[in-house]
Amino acid sequence: MKAELWMVRHGPTEWARDGRHTSRTDLPLLTDGEDTARELAPRLTGCSFTLVLTSPRLRARRTAELAGFPDAEVEPDLAEWDYGAYEGLTTPQIREEVPGWTIWSRGAGAAGGETADDVAARLDRVVARVRAADGPVLVFGHGHALRALAARFLDEPVRFGARLALDTATLSVLGYEHDTDPVIARWNA
Repeated sequence: MKAELWMVRHGPTEWARDGRHTSRTDLPLLTDGEDTARELAPRLTGCSFTLVLTSPRLRARRTAELAGFPDAEVEPDLAEWDYGAYEGLTTPQIREEVPGWTIWSRGAGAAGGETADDVAARLDRVVARVRAADGPVLVFGHGHALRALAARFLDEPVRFGARLALDTATLSVLGYEHDTDPVIARWNA
């Protein structure tokens, strides 16, 4: 049986709430973000994970801790997409200078940050770890990076993540149908 990939997006932060792109800025969870992170714990108990990984960012590590996984292994490759010069800006603000911009646009990425190819390279390493595991793997991360991770797990280009909306403090599960085809088993729950 092939490993499942369980993904949790961190709880709400001030910038997530306000729609500001947050990659390197290490923001804490809001008080209600901590509450929603705690609410994940009952949904994750009872499942024995072979491996539990978290982004190095405080918001993901704190979500892991509050969800019952204080010893999650920090995996640098799970960091959020590096937004470069767009850090802290909203999409409408970026579009004032780059009309029609999205992080998912072919070749666009982020000015001074990562491209889709950069993100794919590091998330492919995470996918390799998941596929080598002997059971379910749980990861704690970020909106764009987890959407891109799902795309790579499904053998799709990173830009496929544009079609996968992902709210804060949600659980998604990827697995296999008939042990051969990667599928979305649960999304944004």
